[in-house]
This record gives sequence, C-alpha cells and structure tokens, in this order.
Amino acid sequence: MATLKEVQSKIVSVKKTKQITSAMKMVATSRLRGAQNSMEAFNPYASKFAEVLGSIAGKSGEDASPLLVPRDEVKKVALILCTSDRGLCGGFNANLITKAEKFINSELAGKEVSLICFGKKGRDFFKKEPQPIEDEFIGVVGGNFEFSVASGSGQKLIDSFLDGAVDEVYLVYSEFVSMARQEATLKQVLPIPSLDDVAEEKDVDQGAGFLPEHICEPSSDALLGEMLPKNIFIQIYDALLQTSTSEHAARMRAMENATKACEDMVDELQTIFNKTRQAGITADLMDIVGGAEALKG
Repeated sequence: MATLKEVQSKIVSVKKTKQITSAMKMVATSRLRGAQNSMEAFNPYASKFAEVLGSIAGKSGEDASPLLVPRDEVKKVALILCTSDRGLCGGFNANLITKAEKFINSELAGKEVSLICFGKKGRDFFKKEPQPIEDEFIGVVGGNFEFSVASGSGQKLIDSFLDGAVDEVYLVYSEFVSMARQEATLKQVLPIPSLDDVAEEKDVDQGAGFLPEHICEPSSDALLGEMLPKNIFIQIYDALLQTSTSEHAARMRAMENATKACEDMVDELQTIFNKTRQAGITADLMDIVGGAEALKG
C-alpha cells in the first residue's frame, strides 16, 4: 500500500494538472468564439456566390471552362489535408488523417498522389509515408489567416490542373456540425463535379434562388470562367475556417473531459488517503493497546 506522503503527492500533482486543463479549456472556448464568428460571417457570402454561380451556369454549357471537364484517365491526384498544428484535442487529427489514409489506400490505389498539408500533424504523419508533400502551410489552421492563403494555394492547384500536372484534386477537412460533433469530410475540388452540387452544399434553394435573371457582360461564359477559380478559393477558405472552428471545439471538449477526469481522480486519491491514514491510526492504537496489556501482564 502507498504511504500517506506518496498519496498526498499524487493529489497535489493531479490538482495542478486540473488547473492546466481548466485553463486550456478557457483558452479554447475564447478562440472558438472568434473562429465560429469568422465562419458564420463568411457563410452568407459563400451562399450568395453559389446562388449567382448556379444561375449563370444555367446559361452556359459544360465546355464553358476547362475546370469542368474531367480527364479521360486519372493518373496524378493532389490531396489537400487540413489538420491542426497542436494536439490535445482528442481524436480530431487522428480522424482526419485516417480519412485521408483510407482514401489514398482504397480509391487512389495505383495512382500517383501528392499532398498539400495545412497543419503540422498531417504533415508529420505523412512524412513517414511514400506520398510526397508538395506544399505545407504551418500556423494557418487554428489561427488568424487571410483569404490570400486559400487563393494562393488554390491558384497553384488550378495551374497544375490546367498544365496537366494533376488530373484531380481532393480536399479532406473537418466539417463543423455542432459543438459536440465534427466530421472528417472528403470533397472533390477539381475538376468541379457539378455546379448544382455547389448550390446544394451551401443550402441554396434552387427553385427560388436561381429564378432571377442575371445580366452578364461580356457574356455568361466569360463570367463563369472568372467565377469558377474563385469558387475553388472559397471552398478551400471555407474548409480552413470549418477546420479551425472544429479544432477549438474538439480541444474544448477534450480539456473539459480531462478536467472532469482529474476531479474524479482526486476524489479517488482522497478516499485512498483517508483509508491509509485511518489504517495507520488503527495500527498505532493497536500497538498502544498491546503495550498497555503487556505492562499489565
């Protein structure tokens, strides 16, 4: 059985850990508020963009842009993986990495895959894998970042797709469903699968949202050619916003669970401490009583 000093030392250690996890929960909650506000502020723009894009797409054919045309044979695939830079957020990063790994091993088996990593955790994991890391962005997810981060990386992918260096581009990110639920999501970015899917993803009512006629100058095809690249930038930026929000929500929940676990551990250790102390007192009393009886004899 552990001594009183050892048990007391454990109690002090667990209480200090509880203070740390409680402080980290408060920091995650504060950052979550800011990330969620940024995500919600961007949603109206993304939804309206999808509405206008769908309306203009109705006047244009599938050959309006090379970004809409799938390749006859897919040999090279680029995968954008969004993870966090830091841990202590439960299974958040593990779910994203598992999603990407399963997709590479099943759907992309036999194809040449290159990675664009947002976040240290995904980059560090796939450094050990055979897939090359074409580009990496550290310090983006979970922090304050501008739209230029998404447009810069998106433009490189568009150029690679148009040059034939890449046949398809996919995106793995964490979709923020609620405070208690974040889902690892896979999405095709290039070639753009269907413009109707863009509207559907942003919950645009096609029956009502696409009724107004948009007057296009110089033409709907030319305007669509300008809007499609921006749609890719929007998808990447939205994925980064959702992943950042999901990371803070996952860390807040993980730290809350850790704080509760520390409280339960302190209660258990306190019970052990009391039992150990009582056993020591009982042993001392037995020695005293035994000594007294021996003197009487």
